[in-house]
Amino acid sequence: MKAFVFPGQGAQFPGMGKDLYDNNPKAKELFDQADDVLGFSLSKIMFEGTADELKQTKVTQPAIFLHSVTTALISDQFHPDMVAGHSLGEFSALVANGTLSFEDGLKLVSQRAMAMQKACEMQESTMAAVLALPDQTVEEVCEGIDEVVVAANYNCPGQLVISGSVKGVEIACEKLKEAGAKRAMILPVGGAFHSPLMEPAREELAAAIEGTNFSEPKCPVYQNVDAKGHTNLNDIKTNLVAQLTAPVRWTQSVQSMIMDGATSFIECGPGKVLQGLVKKIDGGVETGSL
Repeated sequence: MKAFVFPGQGAQFPGMGKDLYDNNPKAKELFDQADDVLGFSLSKIMFEGTADELKQTKVTQPAIFLHSVTTALISDQFHPDMVAGHSLGEFSALVANGTLSFEDGLKLVSQRAMAMQKACEMQESTMAAVLALPDQTVEEVCEGIDEVVVAANYNCPGQLVISGSVKGVEIACEKLKEAGAKRAMILPVGGAFHSPLMEPAREELAAAIEGTNFSEPKCPVYQNVDAKGHTNLNDIKTNLVAQLTAPVRWTQSVQSMIMDGATSFIECGPGKVLQGLVKKIDGGVETGSL
């Protein structure tokens, strides 16, 4: 069975999508539509913008979504048995499997990005990558700190990202190094994604999702919150909202997909980060990209 997976924030690069736009009429149509929906030229920033311009959350998230969804929709190789996305990528996955229309998916991603940006500005916060420690050790260290700091991304065995207040993350990094982490390094991100500090954004996103039309999916989406395959629309909506303040269980999602029959994982979108993570989770499955 084929699983198609969609990347999250961090996969962007200057010039992304220009080859798609120049060489495929359907891709050009989707890029032009995205510019109209957003009310600014996202495609111009993607094609000509600097790495710093692309790094702004309000640009990054729609850019990765647009690149990923276009890659899937223009390909005659896209026949998924199941889909999943890492954080933001979950929205790309839901458009690709027919749950959301392209326009509604893009609007939600844009609203999510703006809401997250606002939440980031309310309190100084950050994230850090922790390498070569068991998940349980990281969780226990975070629980023992009297600040907001939680496990945020379970990327693959031995690679976990923590999220919280700047002070909380700094204290955690020191304690995690003492506990034997190979590295515990602060990441260049705008704020504490997938932590309780995203609560204001969660409320805003919940209202936006409630006002959006969802359709029956063509295949299950394995969601970040519980790492299970879903086709029930109420469950999908609930999990999408919860995702903002809950951890991304990517390791567990990939394991669930393999248990349910996935033998190959195909990445749709910029970069090859997810292929690398899948290989570290289970070296026996095939990986590739569209």
